[in-house]
Amino acid sequence: MNDPMENSGDYSPSGPLCLTVPASCGGRRLDQVLAELLPQHSRNRLQGWVKSGCVQIDGQTEDEPKRKLLGGETLRLAPPADAREQAEAPEDIPLDIVFEDDTLLVINKPPGLVVHPGSGNWSGTLMNALLHHVPGIEQIPRAGIVHRLDKDTSGLLVVAKTLEAQTDLVRQLQARTVKRQYLALAAGQVKRDNGVDAPIGRHPVQRTKMAVVPESRGGKPALTWYRILEKFSHCTLVECALETGRTHQIRVHMASIGHPLVGDPVYGKRDPRLPEFHRQALHATRLGLVHPKSGLKMQWEVPMPQDMRDLLEQLRYA
Repeated sequence: MNDPMENSGDYSPSGPLCLTVPASCGGRRLDQVLAELLPQHSRNRLQGWVKSGCVQIDGQTEDEPKRKLLGGETLRLAPPADAREQAEAPEDIPLDIVFEDDTLLVINKPPGLVVHPGSGNWSGTLMNALLHHVPGIEQIPRAGIVHRLDKDTSGLLVVAKTLEAQTDLVRQLQARTVKRQYLALAAGQVKRDNGVDAPIGRHPVQRTKMAVVPESRGGKPALTWYRILEKFSHCTLVECALETGRTHQIRVHMASIGHPLVGDPVYGKRDPRLPEFHRQALHATRLGLVHPKSGLKMQWEVPMPQDMRDLLEQLRYA
């Protein structure tokens, strides 16, 4: 759930990945900084890429992982050719297309589908599917992807088919005019409709996780509204609306108020009183935006996937 996906640490088919070293990282080793900025990659993998000459600092190739950084440098990372080739390969992966014209593609993403290539997932991604489905989309940065859903989150995702549309959608995301609503099953009894207004950043210790972090320590403003749809004995079905689009935003915000999502392996714990669920119970059910070409307001809605519907039935008749 990053919007727009700048400095996100994913490989882009349009070229190598460029990152700016935060000033707060001054005095730290190159491999440490890369591990912090690219938490989806292991430290060993990143060290290997540095030693293989895949990383440049301000235009100069650096092959020493222990090189100390000052802060403010530009890092350029080009993963090895075999990873790039897999990431750029078109694959005939079926897509559940909700809307398509010459400008936009709106997809109902199933749980389990990775949106963008990354460590351990260089093929079989949504991007590979887009490269097959939309000829020429490889000319657009990130194959037209302007926002994403976590691997195990299902639901609506929009893709730009032209550079102009992508630019417009990124601006809409920055202006917070793209409307996104999610259905989530939160652990415990949510007492009333409310919102969580708390900045989100990298967890200070577990760098693969996000957390509520003060803005003074790198957290970015994040606002999630939620309202109760249905109550069960030990969990609550809520509808969440995003005002911002931080990584894992709903998962982090709901966990921060004591209601982690059912099935969330990162921010929640297994509750033996609840049916077992293999992923976070989160579905992007509604998406609204202004069409970049026509200027018309458009909205799409898709129901929960079967696994979430089955879970709700279990809870209703428990």
